[in-house]
Amino acid sequence: MSSFFAWLKYLMVLVRKEFLTIFSDPANRIILFAPALIQALLFGYAASYDVNHVDYAVLDQSHGQASAQLLQHLDGSGIFNRTATLDNNAQIQHVIDERQALAVITIPSDFEDKLNQGQGSPIQVILDGRNSSTAGMAGAYINNVVAEVNQERSDAMPRINIQSRVWYNPNAESRWGLMPSLIAALSMMQTLLLSALSVAREREQGTFDQLLVTPYRPLEIMIGKALPPIFVGLMQSTIILLIILFWFKIPMNGSFALLYLGLVSFNIAVVGVGLSISAISLNMQQAMLYTFFLIMPLMLLSGLLTPVQNMPPVLEIATYANPLRFGIDLIQRIYLEGATLAQVKWDFGPMFILAIITLPLAAWLFRNRLS
Repeated sequence: MSSFFAWLKYLMVLVRKEFLTIFSDPANRIILFAPALIQALLFGYAASYDVNHVDYAVLDQSHGQASAQLLQHLDGSGIFNRTATLDNNAQIQHVIDERQALAVITIPSDFEDKLNQGQGSPIQVILDGRNSSTAGMAGAYINNVVAEVNQERSDAMPRINIQSRVWYNPNAESRWGLMPSLIAALSMMQTLLLSALSVAREREQGTFDQLLVTPYRPLEIMIGKALPPIFVGLMQSTIILLIILFWFKIPMNGSFALLYLGLVSFNIAVVGVGLSISAISLNMQQAMLYTFFLIMPLMLLSGLLTPVQNMPPVLEIATYANPLRFGIDLIQRIYLEGATLAQVKWDFGPMFILAIITLPLAAWLFRNRLS
């Protein structure tokens, strides 16, 4: 036991050296933590798929009671904001092109007459398709308002009503699904870059050769260089977690201990990838190039923006080599569902396999570089 503590103390010297290298530069201290804070706030406010405000214009050629009822429902919904009342069809293109309105509703002149005769009367909705997801949701909201008007005007037998419930996100806010994912996604970028630069920095600064004369073995060097990025990654995840909990007030339903066990596993896998990149890079420029080349595919294949199930089969298979896919799934399920270890155990497997592959690979590359 005493020999183990002696070895641990011996290893901590190298870990301390890595921490001093990381935090000695004031610019590094800002770069490591400011992006996590800023990006978490930006994603929380700007990267939301919810449509809470829709600017619309209307061309009412009917000017009847029915059209007034429809427009009253739109204006009173709290979502729709009328930015223009048009006089003719020629004005529609200008309103859309200048982004004065996301939707233009045209009510024909015979709208009231057809309804009074018991006929269906269509209205035209023109949506700005430059943002397809927002336009689609705005169209769905308009359909809901029209359905409410139809229900109020109907004198027939009561219709079947659909009552919806949203599990794990009662208000159906996209922020609730997005923000917990950022606990892994935002910290991964800094952790991957930090670990990728560790050995490359040594080479560029000319201190790499000094490792040749130290008594540290390649495995010990790898551990010494892995622990600081893991620690920084956990600190960044904690910052984002606190923002989600106390700023955006998204409740945490699962276990913090299980969440951090998943984060440790995730960061070990990411650091293994980063150290492998660092070992094959000849300088910091190469390490940064390899890292930025890898970050975007990892993000796209993680399920953060597009569900993995919707990807082509070849890309879906490729996601099994992506630790971010399983890190995001694990964190979302623990945070929102309150999942237990038995329910998320399959997310740990791919991350452990990736760590088992990349960390020995990095150690082997270290050994060959040092020999």
